[in-house]
Amino acid sequence: MPPLPKRKRTKAAKGANNAHNAIKRAAIVDCPHCRRPMMAHRVCPACGHYRGRDVLEIETANT
Repeated sequence: MPPLPKRKRTKAAKGANNAHNAIKRAAIVDCPHCRRPMMAHRVCPACGHYRGRDVLEIETANT
């Protein structure tokens, strides 16, 4: 038989354990290359730059 808890876990103990499980807002920053909003620590969807390098080839509409 597997080991079982000796005592019931109180509501306060459960709440204290789950206090850090809240969903946090996404960190939105300005791209240092094109100054458009983007998520932090990700490639900019507008210009394709990340940490000073071209990572994605972004097609531009030539009209």
